[in-house]
Order: sequence, then structure tokens, then C-alpha cells
Amino acid sequence: MSQSQASAHPTPPRWLLLIHQIPPRPAYLRVKTGRRLQRLGAVAIKNSVYALPKSDAAHEDLQWVLREIVNGGGDASLCEANFVDGLTDEDVEALFHAARKADYGEIAAEARQLERALPRRGHAPAKRLRSRIESELARLTKRLGEVKAIDFFGACEGELVAALIAGIADRLRPAPATAPAPTSPPAALHGRTWVTRAGIHVDRMASAWLIRRFIDQAARFKFVPARGHRHQAGELRFDMFEAEFTHEGDLCTFEVLLARFALDDPGLRAIAEIVHDIDLKDGKHGRPDTPGFARVVAGIALAHPEDDVRLERASAVLDDLHQLFRRTATQGTGTKP
Repeated sequence: MSQSQASAHPTPPRWLLLIHQIPPRPAYLRVKTGRRLQRLGAVAIKNSVYALPKSDAAHEDLQWVLREIVNGGGDASLCEANFVDGLTDEDVEALFHAARKADYGEIAAEARQLERALPRRGHAPAKRLRSRIESELARLTKRLGEVKAIDFFGACEGELVAALIAGIADRLRPAPATAPAPTSPPAALHGRTWVTRAGIHVDRMASAWLIRRFIDQAARFKFVPARGHRHQAGELRFDMFEAEFTHEGDLCTFEVLLARFALDDPGLRAIAEIVHDIDLKDGKHGRPDTPGFARVVAGIALAHPEDDVRLERASAVLDDLHQLFRRTATQGTGTKP
């Protein structure tokens, strides 16, 4: 490509830079500006030069900061930029990773303090202790959500902290007094045909995975239209009209299968809470990992119209999540081998 051709197609700017100068008085303006930029997730690349990845939202946020600085007697400029010499894009991304790693580290340290305050496994915390831990856990969950919102490059520490918080929440939940009697022993179900509506999404993906992994390992699946299917003898239907296994009250199909087959597994309970909140959209459990899994499911559905492929892709993710949540429940952090 010639120089004239290259100049005709310049690289779109990746970054927004806020360049400012704040007077020493009033002193609060510098503090206020620093805190505002920190909440936006901006990083300092030079003295008084802050960067954010270019987006419409970042542009609007930085314009408000610029206006506050100017109204306070300072001077500020906002520009779109690419780095040509000196700093590289990778260098700037590393600054964002370091900033979010520090944020996640603070949350993890507080969460581990809560974890140490819990009684040993199998013993319920006293009412006052439970109340305090639940309050602190809600605060940390909110803080985790705030950091994830400005984690523009997906620092790996975020998922580890989410698992740590989820593990503490799991330990606060009382164990069921009695396990419900299964509808029929899983051993009696082998190689059955399980029928559900075509176009599977989160509840049907997870339920089919649950059936094949824990109820009927030789299960065959049939994906049919929502209307017009004629039930055949021996078929078991799930998450559809007049199904043997479908929503009951405020329980999604995945939760109903857990109860009906008495599958008492902490990893499955965690997945059930995620599936419930995505499927029923009631925010009942509010796990921090729910939005991430919802995006994965949406991506699978968007990329793969074939139901058997959707089930295969979702099953791989659910296998890994199940192992993570089981380890979280038994070890408390999900990070130990």
C-alpha cells in the first residue's frame, strides 16, 4: 500500500484522552476529579493525562468531567488518539489490567475476611453473625459489579473473585432439612427419549445437560415445535406444555428436575440459581456470575441455530462451571487445586 493510500484510510482512534490542569485552590476540585475518573475506570498515562477506551459512553462521561474542571477554574481538553511512538496500545491495556487487578484484590481481601468469620462447614452461623456477613456480602457484590462494569479488557481476577463471593453465599444457605423423594430412581431411566421445544435457550440447555449428566446418561433428545407435537409412548417431556417436567410455581424446569430427582449437589444448586434468574428474570438470587453466563448463552444461541449444536456448546460450559462451583463450595475459594 502506498503512503497516499495509507493516509486515505487512517486507523480509527482507540483511545480518549483527558488532558487537564487543575489550580491548587479549591483543594477539593483535585480530589473530586480524581475520584470521578477512578469511578469511570480511567487510568493515568502521564501527569494529568487520563485515558479510556473510545466509546460513546466514555466520551459523554469525560465531557462531564471536563466541564466540572473548567467550571472550577481549571483547564481541560478531550481528544481522540492513537499511540504512535513511546507507549503502545499493549502498554495502555496493561495499565487497565493493573488497575482492575488492584480493585479485585481489595474485594478479595475483604471477602476472605468474611470467609474466615464463618463457622466450620456443617455449622450454621449465629443470627447476628449471619446478618453482618449478609450485609457485607451484599456490599461486596455491588462493588464487584461496579468494577466489572469498568473492566474493559476482562482481567482474569474478576472471575476468581466472583467465585469467592459465590462460595461464601453458598455457605450461608441452610442445607435442606429433608431431600425430596425422587419421581423415579435415576437407574430406572436409561436411553429414554426426552422431548422439548426447539430453539433451546438457557433453561432447556441446562435441563438437557442435567438430564444427560445426572439422570439418564444415554438420553436421546428430540427438539419439536412448540405446538403440534404428538406425544409418543415412553417419551419424557420437559420445559414445554403438559410436560412431565416443567415450571412449577416460581421454579424453572432445571430447579424442578433437581427437586424431583433429589439431586443435592452444591455445584448444581449454584447453576440452578443462575438459570433461574436468567430464565425468570426476577433477580431472586443475584449471583455476580449470572450476567456473564447469560451473555455466553446468548452467544451460543446467536451463533448456532441447530439445537444439538447448542446443547453441545452449552454442555461444555456447564461441565466446567459445575466443577468450579463444586470446588468453591468444598474449598471456599474456587482457586485451590
